[in-house]
Amino acid sequence: MSMQRPRRISVFDGQDLKKAMLAAAAWLEAHREAINALNVFPVPDGDTGSNMSATMQAALREIADSSETSAGIIAAKLAHGALMGARGNSGVILSQTLRGLAQGLDKKPTFTAGDLATALQGASRLAYRAVLKPVEGTILTVVKDCAEVAAASAERGVDLVGLMQEVVAAARQSVARTPDLLPILKQAGVVDSGGQGFCTLLEGIWRYIRGESTAGVALEVGAAPASRKGRVSVEEEYGYEVVFLLRGERLDVEAIRQRIIDLGGVSTVVAGDERMLKVHTHTPWPGKILDYGVNLGSLLDINIENLQEQSLAYASDSAEEHAADEPSEAIPMTHPVSVVAVVSGAGFEKVFKGLGVGALVEGGQTMNPSTEELLRAVNDVATEQVILLPNNGNVILSARQVIGLSSKEISIIPTETLPQGVAALQAFNFEADFSANTRAMTAAIKTVQTAEITTSVRSVQIEGVRVREGDFIGLINGDLVVAGPTKAAVIHDTLQRMNIDNYEIVTLYYGEDETAEDAQETARRIKQAYSHIEIDVVNGGQPYYGYIISAE
Repeated sequence: MSMQRPRRISVFDGQDLKKAMLAAAAWLEAHREAINALNVFPVPDGDTGSNMSATMQAALREIADSSETSAGIIAAKLAHGALMGARGNSGVILSQTLRGLAQGLDKKPTFTAGDLATALQGASRLAYRAVLKPVEGTILTVVKDCAEVAAASAERGVDLVGLMQEVVAAARQSVARTPDLLPILKQAGVVDSGGQGFCTLLEGIWRYIRGESTAGVALEVGAAPASRKGRVSVEEEYGYEVVFLLRGERLDVEAIRQRIIDLGGVSTVVAGDERMLKVHTHTPWPGKILDYGVNLGSLLDINIENLQEQSLAYASDSAEEHAADEPSEAIPMTHPVSVVAVVSGAGFEKVFKGLGVGALVEGGQTMNPSTEELLRAVNDVATEQVILLPNNGNVILSARQVIGLSSKEISIIPTETLPQGVAALQAFNFEADFSANTRAMTAAIKTVQTAEITTSVRSVQIEGVRVREGDFIGLINGDLVVAGPTKAAVIHDTLQRMNIDNYEIVTLYYGEDETAEDAQETARRIKQAYSHIEIDVVNGGQPYYGYIISAE
């Protein structure tokens, strides 16, 4: 069999870019399940490959029927589709790399290796900016390493074939180094799955440039790759909350956002277009922000609130006992604030409806909702102020993207588990305003501990816990703490690790594969061991996790 001679391509137009991205998405989809299997923890919910593939499919839908020859226009359409379809942390970061690519190719009908290298540097900057606390040894590192190699290649005058060959080699090397940068990857004997997904996309592009097929070839990753669910925390609230509309001409969204941050703005959001922007920030010096805005144009609808003096008290009527066991309807939302929640499981849906949620978005582990789905739910509720509960650590980043896409005032409560979402909703006060409810709900989630009981999908030793495939495992707030062959013993040991003696109320949410009788027997054993605890048994109906346990 003769070796195929590589093409020598020096310039790409929009249709070349379209075909290259189609090849990249096909190559990623072919290896989606392999990437899904690359989890640090041996839980049955790996979803990095699915999230990245779904994000790419959303991007491609924007250009599927396009005959546009401008590379800049095709790149812009790809970026928009990826942002709206972004799922999970890996999908959001991927969407930001495509946004960086679009910015680098803006107004360019064609592009060369040098243009692509510049665009990759922009992609790296935006990817890092998307995450509040960037962690090395992840997809971020792989994108950055690729951008650096591309810049060096372009400077040497390498064409697109040569540049992509060197970038793919750099991506593979970068992925292989991720365990040296993130110790938990080394413990699990894996590499980062988000980085592997990005590398796979680049391989697809390179194969297209070389004229090779992107179908039916197995992914070679060496040691089994993996991912760690990112956890995002909000910054402490302080000073003043400043919100206003800015009307002007040729307003630069990115430059204005960065300037406000430089002036001391925290949790800064600037959204809109070159003629009208909405600005939201927290700052100790509101005068500086307003003076800056006045220099740019006219200020409208100015609102300033003192965050330190707002009450942290929270109160609401809790759901009736066993709310999930009886059908219930949402409390009529007469308040000017609506709550939108991401929920997985028919039982949990009833719980959240009973607590007065304004809208539900189906999703959770293995089925992270897209940014567009979250945006649609936010826009569909009647109020102009919306509180969004992601209820999953891998949905928070997608939820944050909604803020810049809607004209509504949106607050993201960083709930990482469904019990945290329940606690946040119980803290909603119909007599309090948007800001006070945001603070109360954020405070409430810190009072809840969450344990999860599931089954291991592979053998591994991590964080001092030896796990065999098929073992029952216990996680506390997302961290693996216990493994063993007996479910009852794992539940008992997990509760001990939670220091359950320090809590008064335990809610046992049983999953779709558990029976009510088994759940009641589990509750009886817990009560026997901890007689002071009040235990509520609720049908959560969640997949994969036999029990989700909330302790307050």
